[in-house]
Amino acid sequence: MTPQEILKQQFGYDTFRPGQGDVIDHIMNHENVLAIMPTGGGKSLCYQIPALLQDGLTLVVSPLISLMKDQVDALNENGIPATFINSSLTYGEINDRFDQAQDGRIKLLYVSPERLDSGYFDRLAELPVELVAIDEAHCISQWGHDFRPSYLNLTATIQQLPSNPTIVALTATATPKVAKDIMDRLQLDAEVKTGFARPNLSFKVVKDQDIDAFLIDYLKTNADQSGIVYASTRKEVERLTKLLQHHKVAATMYHGGLTKNQRRENQDDFLYDRTPVMVATNAFGMGIDKSNVRFVIHAQVPGSLESCYQEAGRAGRDGLPSEAILLFKLADVQIQQFLIDQSERDEQNKQREYEKLQAMTQYANTPECLQKYILGYFGETCDDCGQCSNCLDTRESQDITVDTQKVLSCVKRMNERFGKSLVAQVLAGSSNQRIKQFHFQSLSTYGLMKNRKQKAIADLIDFLTASGYLAAEGGQYPVLKLTPAGVDVLKGETQVFRKEAVKVDHTLPVNSELFEKLRVLRREFAEKQGVPPFVIFSDKTLRDMCAQMPQTLDDMLNVKGIGANKLEKYGDEFLAVVRAEGDASDVEDAEETAGVAASNADDGE
Repeated sequence: MTPQEILKQQFGYDTFRPGQGDVIDHIMNHENVLAIMPTGGGKSLCYQIPALLQDGLTLVVSPLISLMKDQVDALNENGIPATFINSSLTYGEINDRFDQAQDGRIKLLYVSPERLDSGYFDRLAELPVELVAIDEAHCISQWGHDFRPSYLNLTATIQQLPSNPTIVALTATATPKVAKDIMDRLQLDAEVKTGFARPNLSFKVVKDQDIDAFLIDYLKTNADQSGIVYASTRKEVERLTKLLQHHKVAATMYHGGLTKNQRRENQDDFLYDRTPVMVATNAFGMGIDKSNVRFVIHAQVPGSLESCYQEAGRAGRDGLPSEAILLFKLADVQIQQFLIDQSERDEQNKQREYEKLQAMTQYANTPECLQKYILGYFGETCDDCGQCSNCLDTRESQDITVDTQKVLSCVKRMNERFGKSLVAQVLAGSSNQRIKQFHFQSLSTYGLMKNRKQKAIADLIDFLTASGYLAAEGGQYPVLKLTPAGVDVLKGETQVFRKEAVKVDHTLPVNSELFEKLRVLRREFAEKQGVPPFVIFSDKTLRDMCAQMPQTLDDMLNVKGIGANKLEKYGDEFLAVVRAEGDASDVEDAEETAGVAASNADDGE
């Protein structure tokens, strides 16, 4: 069979997404390859299809137990023999699964990186491993946002496998520096990069609003939608969960302080659509393959743009319109600085984290298209997305050139040696000890903006930094310096404009009645089989059913995401619901036509 035939028969899709075919070609030519694709871009098919085309075993290195189980469940639902080995299994269960792999009864074996370093290597070496797929490959790079020491030994371990397997590394978030590090460490031959853009995601930044009121309003407005609310600390996760539950929002929580059973139970409630809202720290999410997450809200500022974008990417994995919202407060940046200070990283790594936090702050303050800013961070260019909060802000900009010149002049007169806080204090006319220590009260810019609050001045400095008029250099205590663009403003050669805080529309697309009926049927199947609903069918598949209104089983095969295996399992039941809805619509149309005819007859009389 060809890759195209497997794509249709096993997975129910007619065409490959961008990059998938290229990665598969490299693998089938036994070329080691790095695949950089956005979350929801179909990375797993890049190794699952070659696994079915090759005679040997595909070994999938995956960092989290939840990811293994969900992907194995989904493969088994499609009639593809797969299993996993991790710490949740007994010694006997592990040996039994190794036996299945050795006998050829399994095509894909999922393992954690720690298992490769353990005493099980001898058994792995006995297996006919033809392909090794390394998921979340950014974890291997010290420059990545989620570096994991357990990934470092992968190259040596794979090289010791006597079968000399092909390697495919996959990630959704890699700056050019991280991508190079991955390729060097794993000795990869090629790179396939489809771009980081997520056209179905609408990015929004909300500033200077009551966070609690915003969340309650948003979640009540979108009560039928599933989503994740991220916070930086366990304490804030618990506070927000209690707040939402108090206001009758169905929410559960996830953080490292809960017991293993509590985390599993709460995660299952979210995955199985029993509780639509998950409030969590960043301990939740990697490997969560739930396709119908319609929104991700960062209630506190993440530590890096990589983390923010990866977590935002858990919305809309099915390609349907979804939202990624950042609720920005300066106090949250200070929390992230504290977390970096308290970490056990060496000084070089801490400086790296401070720089990432600066980029995160600039994202929250940039006046440009948010998607464009993100892609620029990852080394790409694009046109304005037309749907983020900046692109949709149609209000007129205000000329802030004079205020900008005041800030730039103050930075210059302080010899470009100090940070945002002290510059804001000088401009506000503060009389604290540090200003007296450096005699800044004698500067001509001292008190030049005393009619403004220090926070407002600090916000303006963030805006000017994000806009490229100032540069923040250094790690924990970055100092401000003028850029060439800032010098032009100071000379009066360029004007600066700014819009105020953006108001956000809270409403997401409404589900149809047929979609809700199909969702109920999907949940019934999921509960019977003990798998998350999206393993049965994704929201995108259900919506395509609503759009196509299939009338026969053959018609059902034209619905995206329905292959032969799932048609046999679920086709009759889902077709019956669609046809019943169609029959009801026909009756309504007939009644309406009859009513119009009668009305016309009355008019004729």
